[in-house]
Amino acid sequence: MLLATDLDGTFLGGANEHRQSLYQLIAGSQDIQLVFVTGRGLESVMPLLSDPTIPIPDYIICDVGGTVVEGGSLQPVQPLQAGIDLRWPGERAVVDAMRVFSSIERQEVPQQRRCSYFCLNDAVTPEMAEVAAGLGCEVLYSASRYLDILPAGVNKGSTLSALIDQLGIEHDQVLVAGDTLNDLSMYEQGLKGVCVGDSEPGLLAATAGRSHVYQAGEAGCGGILQAIVHFGLLAQEYVHQAPETGEVGRSELVMVYHRLPYEEQRINGQIVRRRPKSPNGIIPTLLSFFGGGQKGSWVAWSIHDESDDEPFEVHTTVDARAYPGLVAARVGLSKEEVDIFYKRFSKEAFWPTLHTFWERAVFREEDWKVFLAVNRKFAERTAAEAAPGATVWLHDYNLWMVPAALRELRPDLKIAFFHHTYFPSADTFNVLPWRREIIGSLLQCDYIGFHIPRQAENFVDVARGVAPIELLDRKSCAPRFLSYGCAVGLETMTTTIGVHGRRIGLGAHPVGLDIDRVRLALENAKTPLRRQAIRDGFADKKIVLSVERLDYTKGTLEKIRAFGDLLEQSPQLRGKVSLVVVCVPAAKEMTIYDELQVQIEQAVGRVNGQYAEVGWTPIRFFFRALPFEEVVAWYAESDIAWITPLRDGLNLVAKEFVATQGLIEGDGVLVLSEFAGAAAELHGAVLTNPHDPVDLRDRLLQAIDMERAERESRLRGYNEIVIHNDIERWGQEFLEAVAAVATTPAA
Repeated sequence: MLLATDLDGTFLGGANEHRQSLYQLIAGSQDIQLVFVTGRGLESVMPLLSDPTIPIPDYIICDVGGTVVEGGSLQPVQPLQAGIDLRWPGERAVVDAMRVFSSIERQEVPQQRRCSYFCLNDAVTPEMAEVAAGLGCEVLYSASRYLDILPAGVNKGSTLSALIDQLGIEHDQVLVAGDTLNDLSMYEQGLKGVCVGDSEPGLLAATAGRSHVYQAGEAGCGGILQAIVHFGLLAQEYVHQAPETGEVGRSELVMVYHRLPYEEQRINGQIVRRRPKSPNGIIPTLLSFFGGGQKGSWVAWSIHDESDDEPFEVHTTVDARAYPGLVAARVGLSKEEVDIFYKRFSKEAFWPTLHTFWERAVFREEDWKVFLAVNRKFAERTAAEAAPGATVWLHDYNLWMVPAALRELRPDLKIAFFHHTYFPSADTFNVLPWRREIIGSLLQCDYIGFHIPRQAENFVDVARGVAPIELLDRKSCAPRFLSYGCAVGLETMTTTIGVHGRRIGLGAHPVGLDIDRVRLALENAKTPLRRQAIRDGFADKKIVLSVERLDYTKGTLEKIRAFGDLLEQSPQLRGKVSLVVVCVPAAKEMTIYDELQVQIEQAVGRVNGQYAEVGWTPIRFFFRALPFEEVVAWYAESDIAWITPLRDGLNLVAKEFVATQGLIEGDGVLVLSEFAGAAAELHGAVLTNPHDPVDLRDRLLQAIDMERAERESRLRGYNEIVIHNDIERWGQEFLEAVAAVATTPAA
């Protein structure tokens, strides 16, 4: 069958359960073709195509019949569209001719091959029809308000009939659906039709007594389902069968993260599980929500070699004593899937785009398909783990497409998403070929968290280009966040948006630090010896510390060049200041960083070769990962932390340095890029623009020359922030915000 349906009040109307049933019926059948027939312009229809809960139509007839395109490509259906174009005199001709009628007001909506106005009943006069006829046009009036000037003989019904004939579809296999008078032309083609419940009285009167028109009792999608049964287009039990939801779990909280809460290692062909050697602060915090025996699941991937003789183990325990109610729910991925989905596609397409280096991005459609398939696997496993009405907490851009699939599989769930990576503005994000699908998926969440207000506002900016967004609530960013003091500052931020009748909460939640982890590292038995070795190695020289991964977003190369410039411009510092760079290598498979590594090593060599003296090397370069305890020793003995990413979602290294200095009652100075998320939160840091070599150099010089009283004052300020807003507070505030949105009634 072919369903040709109006949108507002019809296909988009009715009870939630009826919409879900009809949408799943269409999506799950290859025998149903769908045509949107609407008065909207094509631009106004496009946001619906980004909503993953709404089936993609095979064809779209819009502009009250003036435009007809394919649903997938949005390309004109020819030669049908060309025939309509020949009848249209052009927008300017119609607007100029209609200007004599002062009782009509032009609608400010997207429109093509028609001109739309607002007016009252008595404004539609024979004179108006004569003027339109003189242009080769006709007048269509509906809902006691809407006036359309259309090419003669063009309306919803005529264009639909021509499309049906061009496709070679039997008329008795077509069902048309509408709710206003501008849908009347569809019923006049002799096709089976339904006027859904709550239709315009004029439409009901005009179709009364027509045997091929069914006037339904249910509104919207419910009326369409009634009509399908009434006309026998599908068996009743087929239409009303309960949607398949799959297995339902018992977990009230489902954590979906890219890493398991333990490490897996293959020894003699067997998988051995052990605690992470160097767990980051987030994993223990996320685990803490499963204390006290709460039923929960931790969904993450695990390499599954199909050649293994042993069956893949989906569920494993995490820590039966500490978290008796928690299971790890493993998503089995092949090594090839992991390599494409995570190591290649995420890092080569998404990572550079998110960090505003879109010119470095590589987009491959075949990789996108793997990404979709992996995200679907995550969604299916999550749906199977979650209890009815459970909260699902998704983490970061690797899982962008999970909300779309999850909302389809389990509409009852509360879906929360935290974006750990920087989220850029629309002019950067829109470079992504799949931006509409990605944003459409994220808009299925109930709550989305970012590190800082700027990133949340960037998301709103991007989303407004994909769907009609209603800004429901805003709040001031101060005093927690800087408003104008840095490049990522913002005065106010949006906290609630409305999209397609749903409320979505937005929040700024900068990830906090695991203070105990830093404290334990300082208390480690080897730490005093390490600190003494550093003091002995640098004597009375000031230490400037830089710690980061090898990545073009981190600004390492720019920093080394700026340090060389500082030594040139300030010769009195030679022999008195040393830069220590700890640069953690990328994974061996990530060859995109090979060239950057060579450039950094060459830059270090140039500076050292030009300025080194007996007993003093300007730059100490460690191209390896150091144990956390050793890094903390460097934090403790350094005078300045020079953290200058070109773009960063947050940057926890800055907070680790601050916490270390606070715990030892030091006076270390933080020089921080104003393009790092932490810059908006850490009041008192010396902010620098890493894109400006002069500012990068001068702000470091400011920190070197800073008096002790100022150093101590600044440290007290940002250390208080780091200690108060720790990792536990981050997690608790996030889940509290999710719960608050989930209990707020829809707009």
